[in-house]
Amino acid sequence: MSYSELYSRYTRVWIPDPDEVWRSAELTKDYKDGDESLQLRLEDDTILDYPIDVQNNQVPFLRNPDILVGENDLTALSHLHEPAVLHNLKVRFLESNHIYTYCGIVLVAINPYEQLPIYGQDVIYAYSGQNMGDMDPHIFAVAEEAYKQMARDEKNQSIIVSGESGAGKTVSAKYAMRYFATVGGSASDTNIEEKVLASSPIMEAIGNAKTTRNDNSSRFGKYIEIGFDKKYHIIGANMRTYLLEKSRVVFQADDERNYHIFYQLCAAASLPEFKELALTCAEDFFYTAHGGNTTIEGVDDAEDFEKTRQALTLLGVRESHQISIFKIIASILHLGSVEIQAERDGDSCSISPQDEHLSNFCRLLGIEHSQMEHWLCHRKLVTTSETYVKTMSLQQVVNARNALAKHIYAQLFSWIVEHINKALQTSLKQHSFIGVLDIYGFETFEINSFEQFCINYANEKLQQQFNSHVFKLEQEEYMKEQIPWTLIDFYDNQPCIDLIEAKLGILDLLDEECKVEYLSDGFLEKNRDTVYEEQINILKASKFPLVADLFRDDKDSVPATNTAKSRSSSKINVRSSRPLMKAPNKEHKKSVGYQFRTSLNLLMETLNATTPHYVRCIKPNDEKLPFHFDPKRAVQQLRACGVLETIRISAAGYPSRWTYHDFFNRYRVLMKKRELANTTDKKNICKSVLESLIKDPDKFQFGRTKIFFRAGQVAYLEKLRADKFREATIMIQKTVRGWLQRVKYRRLRAATLTLQRFCRGYLARRLTEHLRRTRAAIVFQKQYRMLKARRAYCRVRRAAVIIQSYTRAMCVRRSYRQVLTEHKATIIQKYARGWMARRHFQRQRDAAIVIQCAFRRLKARQALKALKIEARSAEHLKRLNVGMENKVVQLQRKIDDQNKEFKTLSEQLSAVTSTHAMEVEKLKKELARYQQNQEADPSLQLQEEVQSLRTELQKAHSERRVLEDTHNRENGELRKRVADLEHENALLKDEKEHLNNQILRQSKAESSQSSVEENLLIKKELEEERSRYQNLVKEYSQLEQRYENLRDEQQTPGHRKNPSNQSSLESDSNYPSISTSEIGDTEDALQQVEEIGIEKAAMDMTVFLKLQKRVRELEQERKKLQVQLEKEQQDSKKVQVEQQNNGLDVDQDADIAYNSLKRQELESENKKLKNDLNELRKAVADQAMQDNSTHSSPDSYSLLLNQLKLANEELEVRKEEVLILRTQIMNADQRRLSGKNMEPNINARTSWPNSEKHVDQEDAIEAYHGVCQTNSQTEDWGYLNEDGELGLAYQGLKQVARLLEAQLQAQNLKHEEEVEHLKAQVEAMKEEMDKQQQTFCQTLLLSPEAQVEFGVQQEISRLTNENLDFKELVEKLEKNEKKLKKQLKIYMKKVQDLEAAQALAQSDRRHHELTRQVTVQRKEKDFQGMLEYHKEDEALLIRNLVTDLKPQMLSGTVPCLPAYILYMCIRHADYTNDDLKVHSLLSSTINGIKKVLKKHNEDFEMTSFWLSNTCRLLHCLKQYSGDEGFMTQNTAKQNEHCLKNFDLTEYRQVLSDLSIQIYQQLIKIAEGLLQPMIVSAMLENESIQGLSGVRPTGYRKRSSSMVDGENSYCLEAIIRQMNFFHTVLCDQGLDPEIILQVFKQLFYMINAVTLNNLLLRKDACSWSTGMQLRYNISQLEEWLRGKNLQQSGAVQTMEPLIQAAQLLQLKKKTQEDAEAICSLCTSLSTQQIVKILNLYTPLNEFEERVTVSFIRTIQAQLQERSDPQQLLLDSKHMFPVLFPFNPSALTMDSIHIPACLNLEFLNEV
Repeated sequence: MSYSELYSRYTRVWIPDPDEVWRSAELTKDYKDGDESLQLRLEDDTILDYPIDVQNNQVPFLRNPDILVGENDLTALSHLHEPAVLHNLKVRFLESNHIYTYCGIVLVAINPYEQLPIYGQDVIYAYSGQNMGDMDPHIFAVAEEAYKQMARDEKNQSIIVSGESGAGKTVSAKYAMRYFATVGGSASDTNIEEKVLASSPIMEAIGNAKTTRNDNSSRFGKYIEIGFDKKYHIIGANMRTYLLEKSRVVFQADDERNYHIFYQLCAAASLPEFKELALTCAEDFFYTAHGGNTTIEGVDDAEDFEKTRQALTLLGVRESHQISIFKIIASILHLGSVEIQAERDGDSCSISPQDEHLSNFCRLLGIEHSQMEHWLCHRKLVTTSETYVKTMSLQQVVNARNALAKHIYAQLFSWIVEHINKALQTSLKQHSFIGVLDIYGFETFEINSFEQFCINYANEKLQQQFNSHVFKLEQEEYMKEQIPWTLIDFYDNQPCIDLIEAKLGILDLLDEECKVEYLSDGFLEKNRDTVYEEQINILKASKFPLVADLFRDDKDSVPATNTAKSRSSSKINVRSSRPLMKAPNKEHKKSVGYQFRTSLNLLMETLNATTPHYVRCIKPNDEKLPFHFDPKRAVQQLRACGVLETIRISAAGYPSRWTYHDFFNRYRVLMKKRELANTTDKKNICKSVLESLIKDPDKFQFGRTKIFFRAGQVAYLEKLRADKFREATIMIQKTVRGWLQRVKYRRLRAATLTLQRFCRGYLARRLTEHLRRTRAAIVFQKQYRMLKARRAYCRVRRAAVIIQSYTRAMCVRRSYRQVLTEHKATIIQKYARGWMARRHFQRQRDAAIVIQCAFRRLKARQALKALKIEARSAEHLKRLNVGMENKVVQLQRKIDDQNKEFKTLSEQLSAVTSTHAMEVEKLKKELARYQQNQEADPSLQLQEEVQSLRTELQKAHSERRVLEDTHNRENGELRKRVADLEHENALLKDEKEHLNNQILRQSKAESSQSSVEENLLIKKELEEERSRYQNLVKEYSQLEQRYENLRDEQQTPGHRKNPSNQSSLESDSNYPSISTSEIGDTEDALQQVEEIGIEKAAMDMTVFLKLQKRVRELEQERKKLQVQLEKEQQDSKKVQVEQQNNGLDVDQDADIAYNSLKRQELESENKKLKNDLNELRKAVADQAMQDNSTHSSPDSYSLLLNQLKLANEELEVRKEEVLILRTQIMNADQRRLSGKNMEPNINARTSWPNSEKHVDQEDAIEAYHGVCQTNSQTEDWGYLNEDGELGLAYQGLKQVARLLEAQLQAQNLKHEEEVEHLKAQVEAMKEEMDKQQQTFCQTLLLSPEAQVEFGVQQEISRLTNENLDFKELVEKLEKNEKKLKKQLKIYMKKVQDLEAAQALAQSDRRHHELTRQVTVQRKEKDFQGMLEYHKEDEALLIRNLVTDLKPQMLSGTVPCLPAYILYMCIRHADYTNDDLKVHSLLSSTINGIKKVLKKHNEDFEMTSFWLSNTCRLLHCLKQYSGDEGFMTQNTAKQNEHCLKNFDLTEYRQVLSDLSIQIYQQLIKIAEGLLQPMIVSAMLENESIQGLSGVRPTGYRKRSSSMVDGENSYCLEAIIRQMNFFHTVLCDQGLDPEIILQVFKQLFYMINAVTLNNLLLRKDACSWSTGMQLRYNISQLEEWLRGKNLQQSGAVQTMEPLIQAAQLLQLKKKTQEDAEAICSLCTSLSTQQIVKILNLYTPLNEFEERVTVSFIRTIQAQLQERSDPQQLLLDSKHMFPVLFPFNPSALTMDSIHIPACLNLEFLNEV
């Protein structure tokens, strides 16, 4: 194109400016060929004639269109030149506050001098896994690009960070390492990533200092290699440093500081451990006060020093080494403050022996004071024949002292770096690495010394590598697209590098000139870096090992000579380069320059072997002002750091690149209709259009997938497109304006006709109204006149009537008064006459009464006198004593009868005693006879046994009485307690009623809004607690997984491994047993320790116990909150009724419990008596048979028979008591069942000695048989011993004796074990005493203060241990108490069942004697909903039902079938009272589920299947637990299926935790499937075709991280995935409430990921994107309504995204717009609103950017908001899940087990 086409009117250009570097201007008229100047209008409306020279191409630079301003990538600009780059950076930095910008492969980072919230963990996760061009420029994007290329290409990477001092190099490198530490964290517990990050504060302390340009300037270069394994986890790191600025140790410029570590150490000098350093404030030392200001604003040196110490500890530097390091640093400060005194001659000097600083220096380094004092002022000269010691002048001594200080610090710096590398090393094999190079940029000062020379030399090498790499990438791009490649001329700095490093170069000769001027004074000294050998030898002889080690390898020290003086103030100029020269000789001395060159060459080899990534840090101003841009300083750095060179190389080729699809979408407005109709191939269409639009074929090239444009061609196409749009706009405006005029005319004509019609109608209506009013006036006149006449007549008539009425009334009133007066006189007369008559009658009656009283008193006195006379007579006394004599006689007779009975009983007792004595004597004789005949006679033993049985019987009677007394006493106490409780209950009821009344009054007074807010607050607190609890569960599962990984790593072939069918997560300590005790938990813990090792088990067990404790506390708080919420909603009257019923039930339950316990006692005694009776019966029968055979005397038999009869009678009495009690208990049970089914409260507080004894059914039947046989054979006792029952009894006694002997032996063994245990305790106590004695001896050596402190610590430790022991003891006692209570309930149940069976057997045997064997036939019973299996089949059950089960096998069956089957197995174990079986089954089930979930950790269907089954099993354990709160919806049949013996509350908690873990895994899987689709479907895909436009893209859109053929997703893909999730969850029977929570979580994730990407992508913040988002969100809302999920709250989670879409579409100009935005965007934070406004980018020229003033207005209006300081949403946030109780309507007996499960070994019960 010609200049006349380019430089037309209104074209904007850039012209040079001395202040702003470049200034914008606009052409006021078209340029014509031959013009020598351009007429320009500046931004301040100044007119300027700008001279040009077209032939020499001296024309102003063209300015890019506004649509391209603010691009993320500078290479996306159409016009690529310096002013365009500078302006784009300025706009992004000042207007949008974007500090990062791409420039091809370079990331330009501008230091904001302000903390920005863009480096948090949420931002790291947002950039992780993203392509580099998809997100806004960021250091994390470069790090992610390097990490991704390392993983994909398996090639090492490097990130080269460079820039001036103060540009932010160190911070950028630090953030890059933080990204790698977060994304590639170590897989083991070495925490190597923390160590890598911990090296930063150490290196900043010893290598950074404050300069005039930067408060934390790195005064050395470093290259950190971060090593990764094959899984790309960090395994180690290594650091290399370059050219430490040692001169800063002894000299600082004004307003600068020494290295931070000196000031940090001085700030901590007051600490006790640093007293020996003898340090004071930094102003007191020469080396730290040289720069003047010793503090930095906003920096706390003491706090930083503490961080440095923590970092050293983390990296494994021992405390002793740390103290040694600090001693060396302090010694340097003391060395710098040594006072040197010059002598008079001027050639010598001396140091005072009393110099405090020199003494401290020698003491801290452990060297001889005299030697150092001497050799600081002298030096040794060695010749071929002699050695001389020569004095030095003051300046020479100062120089030598400074050189020594620098050398000490440099050696210490190297030692610290070496130990950091050791700490970061690993024994694992390194697969790849990423290097981060933090190195200084070009430095040019007024005085450029040797350090600046080396720095600029290194930057020349890096610039050469950068140029070659950029050139290589451009060549690869052109070859990939098959574009003809032409060589691009670029600046090659190889000659300059040869001049420096080649043979006889500057580093060798230091005598040639260069363009940059360097002050050569001191070059040779700094290059040699020499220190006197005598001083080094003194340091080598230090008594401190660390000091000696620092200088042990220092063998190259060369004595300084006076001949090595350089030319003063000579300048060196570098001219053109020479041909490449050979490397220097290997025998060259290791000077600083040689060492630096060697290390730099090694660095370049490393960089050339890696894929480099470049970060160029720019310092915007020298005043360190936040967001202040100095164009002069910026352009100076851009020219030096290679950014403009990258632009120049790009501009020399084809910098603008468009894909055919994007070009077609952008510029199809320039295509003609026939071109679009001829072919459908977009590539051919683009070719034909470009050939017609751009005539010069060299301005563009067609690649394989892209179109390449020369610089400026895209701007030309944009101009054509804008012209096309402008023409179309004019046409549209013309048409619209004509249409508007026609509409206006039609509207005016219609309005005119309407006005005429209304006017004519109005006139007609007015005439009609006049006529109507005239007629109405006539009518009014007529009516008025008639009314007036009528009113006059009525007035006269009314007056006459009133006069008549008043006259007649007066006459009537007069007659009435007369009649009334007469009537009243008559009444007065009547009452007066009646009063006089009554008065006369009363007077007569009173007189009669007086006469009667006097007569009666006379008669009474006479009768009293007669009674007194009669009472004194004897006959009366006789009549009274007759009844008493009868009573005495009766009592006497009763006493006589009792005496006779006593006498009879005494005679019987004496007879029995004598008979017993005779029998005993006889038995003794027989025993003696039998012993003489060597025959064993058991009679004596039997007699003794009888006597013992009698004694036991008496003892049982006494115990029974004691128990009855105890029972009566306890019953009284219980009744008293019940009465107290009832009284307390009544008081509580009254108080509750009072409180309820108060609450009602308060609730009426308060508004409904306050109650709603309170409920919301309670719910919020509950949600927070639930969230914290579930986070703990999640952390616990992560720790569990980590523990498993560690165990897997430790399971080498030489170690023991777990069986294949055993889950690695299996641990009995994780699950509570049935009535578990502390002993069982301890045994499990010890077993775990033996399996996995002591250290790891201790670590994990500690974490587990803490988590378990926290979980219990949270659960208790949750229950409290839930109970409080339920109490507020209960009805007060209903609560009172329930409390009254409960009070009645307590009394009934107490009576029932008492009767039950009494029955148990009687039953146990009954059993004992039966056993005694059977044994006696057998003994008597055997003895009778023996005596019959020997014809012995029957007296002994009769005695035994009498005893049997007595026992039988007592047994019958007992039976009657049992029957009575049984009847009472049955009645009580019936009453209890008709009331409420509650366990007696007395069971929880009462325990009886015999209540735990089991009654064996076989023993009861056998006793009953014996009683029946005895009753039937009482007439003939000769048959008792027919079967030799006495022998059987003897054998039984022998077995009893053996049993007693075995018990005695067991007791002996137990005693021996106790003795051994006591011995072990004694030994342990001895060892403890020895330790305490040693501790006591050590304590005596301490100071008194230390002894007191040590004693307090010991006492605290002892009390803490005792407290823990007491806590454990209390827990044990509580658990044992619970266990005993549960066992008591179990035994009571057994006794009841046995009693029922025994009663049935006894009732049958009362009528029928068992004289023959019969066959017992089992009755067929219905299925009771229980499944029985053998213990050995448990593993098979778990394998078939859990581990090997596929969800597809159960399609078409009852949902959650495995959960029902497992519960039926648990129910049978509960029915059989097998707690071990229940514990084993539940533990195996839980471990099996965990194993399956671990194996299928990415299978959504399998995870959702086990989430459904786990929740259903949890619901079953609640529904059938027997707890009334869970049984409200049960049927009578379901209540029969409840658990009877075990309380599985703790297992319910374990299953709840497992459900939470499965839910979290389910969400993780679903998010993993959805996340790759979200950004593409929600932001990038065109749901509304043709709505979004395409903008030019830069290099990053063709980044190597973007793989060809990447899939793009549309919204339908997300909806299909959601449909799949919903179908699977519904088909597998998951609770609807949980399904709602799942989709709420997924929609939140969609919202967070989309909004985060929107906040980090400038290209996505446009009006069309807002429209697309609104449409996509509406589709998702429609899907929710279609699935009936609108109640899930998912739409509310999308509110921030909805508001962001609305914000993109709102107008953003006026104050009203700002107020509307602030009122609308309530779910977005202030930072998010401002970020979106800053990112908003128009896609067309007709849109406008958001002005800075409008953004400031928004910020001012949002200042009052208290938003969190967080830009991005936490996409990893998970709402706490709630599992509401959802009982099943199915009964267990209705469930059918399909054959496909292979569970034939399960038996239905």
